[in-house]
Amino acid sequence: MTQDTIIYLAKEAMYIMLLIGGPVLGVGLLVGLLVSIFQATTHIQEQTLVFIPKIVAVFAMLVLLGPWILKILVDYVTRLFNNIPTFIG
Repeated sequence: MTQDTIIYLAKEAMYIMLLIGGPVLGVGLLVGLLVSIFQATTHIQEQTLVFIPKIVAVFAMLVLLGPWILKILVDYVTRLFNNIPTFIG
């Protein structure tokens, strides 16, 4: 296994990680920002108020994007396993 192969595998794994995690984390960030704006405008300073909407939003995104995430991961792992002989030799 050459250095170029390792760099390629690491780059592809990081791209897949960002592709999968980006939308879910983005929704969590957006919901957190909206709840923080709501707290600032209503002067509610309860720190635990942010967690429930974030958890619900992230869970909903995982449910909605679950099939797409699974397809991306299965395609990546299939390509990885099919290329094992080329990585070794």
